[in-house]
Amino acid sequence: MAEPYPLIEPYDSGMLDVGDGNLVYWEACGNPDGKPALVVHGGPGGGCSPGNRRVFDPERYRIVLFDQRGCGRSTPHASDPATDMSANTTGHLIADMERLRRHLGIERWLLYGGSWGATLILAYAQRHPERVSQIVIPGVTTTRRSEIDWLYRGVGRFFPEEWERFRAGVPEADRDGDLLAAYARLMEDPDPDVRARAADDWMAWEDAVISLEPNGKPKAYSSRPPDALLAFVRICAHYFSNGAWLEEGELLRNADRLAGIPGVLIHGRLDMGCPVGTAWELTQAWPDARLVVVDDSGHTGSGTMKDEIIYALDRFSRY
Repeated sequence: MAEPYPLIEPYDSGMLDVGDGNLVYWEACGNPDGKPALVVHGGPGGGCSPGNRRVFDPERYRIVLFDQRGCGRSTPHASDPATDMSANTTGHLIADMERLRRHLGIERWLLYGGSWGATLILAYAQRHPERVSQIVIPGVTTTRRSEIDWLYRGVGRFFPEEWERFRAGVPEADRDGDLLAAYARLMEDPDPDVRARAADDWMAWEDAVISLEPNGKPKAYSSRPPDALLAFVRICAHYFSNGAWLEEGELLRNADRLAGIPGVLIHGRLDMGCPVGTAWELTQAWPDARLVVVDDSGHTGSGTMKDEIIYALDRFSRY
């Protein structure tokens, strides 16, 4: 098993003014003269993690991490009900990534990230293919409405009791309708107790979905600090109830725009929330991508998945 690289500290960081009153936190680690790579975190609203620095060779890579709007160290924070969510969309995040690239003087960068990060990577790369050198995605999603419906409804057939509790978290009149829109409304409620209860119910469902995975730790999602938890759920409900402002199937349909960009897609076969079929569909539409299915991994990864990630990034570091 490959050992992750040692934990390193940033050599530079800052708060980038991206407009709309938002300041986005960013940091750079590793070799300032190395191959540029951008870590695109999941969630949406998950924030970047120091552990993401450890899959890159710090001697070969200039590793850039950032907290997407409203989460992590970016401001204003989505946990604050006064924070305006109308200026937090997929289009805004793509523009933020471009602004950060220009701010750092980077011509092209490798993109790395999974889950929601995969969707944002694909959307950015299809908009700006000339700015992307390679892509590594552990955990492929394209945030189609069909994928969202599976994660927050379909997979409930495996966790019926937990899903019924998730469903019961919204007002009775909304339980047979759009659950995510109902949760989004709850997360905008002026009563802090309503918001906190909705966030707890949402996170309990997230915990249930990954509970059977080899790395599925109890309260994997719900153990976040209160403000991080509120921001995560508010942003997720906001994005998913709006289909991430993407046309259904858009990222698969436009995968030809990725032609010439080498990619490695690494997906756990045991991922119940984001089944491997989406990763397979993407490789059929993107001939320059290679799919690695990891038999002992779910959405939360495994030692084998970490090996595959490090192998892919090490290989790409050489060109």
